[in-house]
Amino acid sequence: MVNKDVDFRSIIRLDSELNQIQDVDLLLERILLEARKVVHADAGSIYVVEKIREKDQDIERLVIKYAQNDTTQKELPPGQKMIYSIFSVPINEKTISGYCAFTKTLVNIPDAYTIPPDAPYSFGISYDKISGYKTTSVLAIPLVTADSKLLGVIQVLNSKDKDGNTIPFSSDDAFLITHFAANATVALQKAYMTRAMILRMIKMAELRDPKETGTHVNRVAGYAIEIYDRWAFNHGVPAKEREQFRDTLKVAAMLHDVGKVAISDMILKKPARFTPEEYTVMQHHTIYGAGLFDDPQSPMDNLARDIALTHHENWDGSGYPGWVDPVIGEVLKADAEGKPLGRKGEEIPLTGRIVAIADVFDALCSKRVYKEPWTEEQVLDEIRKVRGIKFDPELVDVFFEILPNIKQIQSLYPENIKA
Repeated sequence: MVNKDVDFRSIIRLDSELNQIQDVDLLLERILLEARKVVHADAGSIYVVEKIREKDQDIERLVIKYAQNDTTQKELPPGQKMIYSIFSVPINEKTISGYCAFTKTLVNIPDAYTIPPDAPYSFGISYDKISGYKTTSVLAIPLVTADSKLLGVIQVLNSKDKDGNTIPFSSDDAFLITHFAANATVALQKAYMTRAMILRMIKMAELRDPKETGTHVNRVAGYAIEIYDRWAFNHGVPAKEREQFRDTLKVAAMLHDVGKVAISDMILKKPARFTPEEYTVMQHHTIYGAGLFDDPQSPMDNLARDIALTHHENWDGSGYPGWVDPVIGEVLKADAEGKPLGRKGEEIPLTGRIVAIADVFDALCSKRVYKEPWTEEQVLDEIRKVRGIKFDPELVDVFFEILPNIKQIQSLYPENIKA
């Protein structure tokens, strides 16, 4: 029998911690981690409800967002993250997670390989065969709001006893994780509201600049988090500090190009390359964006200002806008002609240097009115070529260390999926 008093204290503590996380993706990852801890699960996945375009109509499906597996993780080098397949599941009775979502009820299966034949759902053993990991006990919990809206499903696998043996999930496990899921759902609703506000700002920019889409900013922010996370691991930044900074960076990075709302439509929507004069005007979006955060109220505002202002600066000092005060437009450091000197090297904030790589990578991979998407080989060759010129050489090395994670984010936010 579990000590429910102790476990409830843990859940109450987690409730406070989860409500402090601003970004949806980072919150989902943390919810899955903590759900597994509550019931001592070796592995698990978290799914969210998303609308996917099929045959000219939007259909709601469960889309996997994160998967974790302690057994698999132990086999990886320190600092390396597990790569998992991106897929979606119909919301119907045929699969365990689909049934959990369809009925909005908890499902507790002692052994996935001995599900009764009269059960409406079945377990697909193909993934076990591919991964080499045997699933035994399964616990699926719906994330349902107070007004009965389904947000997603947590599915945890293989409960472990104190000796490391796989055992079924108990009724106490089901009781505890139900209460945890209720608290996690509230935190998730709050994070969705935060993201909605951010995406509304992005939508304003998208109305002006068709390139500035929700999927683009989600990818850029996702790449930025992965680059920062490995850089911080390499530099020995404590895990708690790393997690807090990631959350703030993720939201701030999504706003990197918000200053484009102040650029003329004749330039933003021009279906061709800019003239030198137009390009000069376009460069001012960095100053306009930073100016939106001239009265910072939080660490996120400070990061958003730095990123908006400096994500087009180059490591060798050849970028823009250079040493300019974004509030009053005063040139802080000038060359012989009175033009602002570019920031270079570590004069550029770490966050600006990170988002610079993330933004260029996504732009080169994407179709534009004046170009087709580059091939992966072309993009990676270009990033290598400008290492130490346009980009921080250490961060380029980090980028290639985590390239599989970068590709996974591309899969999470393809252009045909709504953000």
